Amino acid sequence: MTDRQRAKVAILGSGPGGAITALLCAEAGHDTLLVEEGPDLPLDSCAHYSGREILSKYRNRGLSLAFGNPSISYMEGCCVGGGSEVNRGLYHRTPSYVLEQWARDFQVDDLTAASMTPHFEACEARVGVADIPGDAPPSSQRLSDGAARLGWDAIRAPRLFDYEAGRKQSMSATIIPRFLRAGGRLLADTRAVRVRRTGHRWEVRTSHQGRPMSIDADALFVACGAVQTPALLRRSGFRHNIGNSLRFHPMLKAVALFDRPVNRPGDPDPVHQIKMFEPRFGIGCSISSPALLALALAGNGEMRAHIANDASRMGIYYVQNGSGHARVRGLPGIRDPLITVRHDAADLDSLYDGLKHLVMALFAAGAEAVQPCIPGLPLLRSEAGIAALPQHLPRKSAMLTSVHVFASCPMGEDQRRSATDSWGRVHDADGLRIADASLMCGPTIANPQGSVMAIAHRNALHAIERRFV
Repeated sequence: MTDRQRAKVAILGSGPGGAITALLCAEAGHDTLLVEEGPDLPLDSCAHYSGREILSKYRNRGLSLAFGNPSISYMEGCCVGGGSEVNRGLYHRTPSYVLEQWARDFQVDDLTAASMTPHFEACEARVGVADIPGDAPPSSQRLSDGAARLGWDAIRAPRLFDYEAGRKQSMSATIIPRFLRAGGRLLADTRAVRVRRTGHRWEVRTSHQGRPMSIDADALFVACGAVQTPALLRRSGFRHNIGNSLRFHPMLKAVALFDRPVNRPGDPDPVHQIKMFEPRFGIGCSISSPALLALALAGNGEMRAHIANDASRMGIYYVQNGSGHARVRGLPGIRDPLITVRHDAADLDSLYDGLKHLVMALFAAGAEAVQPCIPGLPLLRSEAGIAALPQHLPRKSAMLTSVHVFASCPMGEDQRRSATDSWGRVHDADGLRIADASLMCGPTIANPQGSVMAIAHRNALHAIERRFV
């Protein structure tokens, strides 16, 4: 026998977009059910960036792949709070030039820096955004020093982080507890299989802890993430511009070896970024634990050999841009969708140029050696070694990774390009909305979590004001 749940509003997915949407609906007095495929685990149930966290909070244990030349290995959270539980929480508002481009190219109504400011401010007040107090950790400061010596500007990015408490301001630590206090209901370990319209309501077929369950709702928001949202909608028969335009922020990494320790246990996460070359590429610092150093250097044995004795003197850095146009498609009998990605040569050239700029900054910062994390590329002992690198990115051996996926169901009034209207309503699907990174119209280069929350806040208020019509 199939169990049944009923709600005025159902939200599928508890990441930043889904959590913000659920909170606003519950606070407006609506019977709201928030459904999450993954487990409900406390933020501190395991150490951040640990193997246990990857096994318990990431989809596919962190091993998701977009097939292409080169392919992109990407990560998705799969737990209550979604990606906010596993990312570093670096925070940026959507740049005004990006909003202007989206509004122009996709005909998105009321999408300006001025109109979005109240939504950014509301989300920041609810979640908490803070600058790092005092000095940044040495691995981060080194990037800033190198940029300064080259005459480049570097910033210290704010984070969704409570530095006094030493705790990330993820959805499970901030928004979801408020949602529950407002009377909302949370249903974890529940995977949405299909959605369909039945009369004046939406029916969601799910698997709850391995048992079939049906959810009926007057209004339905899909916020399963930029891969799983289009996969669910396509399984349910919705195809118009659904899953045709997935984008990434693909990264190339480099590991620097310095003359003194830069990577100390207990240091806060690095925060410096070089943004002056955006939108061609952006540069930043990564977490540099021994395990992550070993993973980054999997194809570069000479530098990897230093980890045992010199991990404290090593740091991981990255460059990222908006390369890669991907599609999401289901396969019969296969649980996860197939993701295929193609790259424009010019975008890959920009990313590779960004890697060379990163190497320059690291040597300017005093690095003794820098290893671009691409199998077959040499260990560099000075900036002069950049000239010996291949002219173009070696596609066959390039190790592209990404932690940002978005734009698979873009919003806008231009139905030739968009999957929803300007407010997240799926075209020709009364009462069905999208509320996650799928709605973004393209790359932001920076961490998109601030964009996702603000757009969700904007669209949820629009839906509530119009009684979900």
